[in-house]
This record gives sequence, C-alpha cells and structure tokens, in this order.
Amino acid sequence: MIVQNENHDIMTCGGGNMKVTVGVSNRHVHLTKEDLETLFGIGHELTKVKDINQPGQFASAEMVTLKTEKNEIKKVRVLGPVRPYTQVEISKTDAFTLGLKPPMRESGDVVGSAPITLIGPNGTIDLKEGCIIATRHIHATKEDAKRLGLEGIDKVSVRVGGEKGGVMENVSVRVADNSYYEMHIDTDDANAHFISNGDEVEIILPNAKN
Repeated sequence: MIVQNENHDIMTCGGGNMKVTVGVSNRHVHLTKEDLETLFGIGHELTKVKDINQPGQFASAEMVTLKTEKNEIKKVRVLGPVRPYTQVEISKTDAFTLGLKPPMRESGDVVGSAPITLIGPNGTIDLKEGCIIATRHIHATKEDAKRLGLEGIDKVSVRVGGEKGGVMENVSVRVADNSYYEMHIDTDDANAHFISNGDEVEIILPNAKN
C-alpha cells in the first residue's frame, strides 16, 4: 500500500538522468462491483481508509483471504475504487507461499493469468484467472513525460544507491493524464535493494546506459 505524499517535485541529476520517488506496493486486490458484492454483501461499498498517491485511488478497510490448494494468505487489502476487472497482485515470495506461478504482467492484463480463490465475510470467488506479479513501473502524466524526455519510451532502467544498490531493468513507463509521478515496485524488489517508501532512485534513459 502506498500512502499519499504531497511532495510531487520532479528532480534531475547528473548526465541528464532523473530521480523518481519509490512507492513500495504490498500484495493487494482490485475488485469489480459484482465481485465486491459477492464477497461483502449486496449493495456493499468500499470504505476508504486513506488516499494513495495515484489520483482517485485509495486503500479500503476491506480485506480478503487469498487461498489455493497449498496455502492461504489472510488480511489482503482491497484497493478502491471498483474496477472493470478483478485482479490480485502478489510478489514472487507470495507465489511460493501459495504454490502459484503467476505471470509478470502490466496491471489490467489478466487474460491467461493464474487462478486463485478469494474469501470474504459474505462469500467466495474462484477466479479462473486474475492473479499476477505486477511489472516494475513508473507513473507519469504526458506533461511529465515531455519534460523528462520519456515520450515514446516504453521501458527504462533504474539505478539504486546504498548498501545493496544496483540496477533494475525493464521498468515500464505508464503515461496517463491522471497520474502521480512515482515508481512502483513490489516488496521483493524493495527488500532486495533495502528500499523504503519515499526513497529516491535514478532513472536511466535507454541512450544513457553505461
């Protein structure tokens, strides 16, 4: 879960590269209205706990259990608002726990992804597909992309400093009008590089790699 941060400065650094703030995303679920009502009751609406950085999105009070034949993970938060598709985002570590082999996908690309069962207080849903490991990605508006030289660029690399620094490759660039400039990674990436919410990393443009 990534809580709202009012600091939305875009920073540049040496060599023409840019810095971006990181949001670490824990396992979570997005639900359709129909699936929300199956899990929590007819007419149920998500209860906002706090806004997250991406405009209009929020962490809700509602939680579900993820279940497979091998294991289960309880208290997985639902993010709002409801979406046109139901999607479960987990890490590779979670996948080992659950005995799943979900594909790495962009959000919304759930066709042919892993099956999983969701258990709520009022019902259960057996998803035939919908469980993914989300790609590393950077959110930016069209204005951000133009200013930062990211127009027309689908993927970049990111350099991480510190004791367990390194380079993360294949970071998708998602450009949309209603975006907050931020990089999202899962807990596996964060733990591997000792990254916390709010840390800054350096974007390496494709023509700037060395």
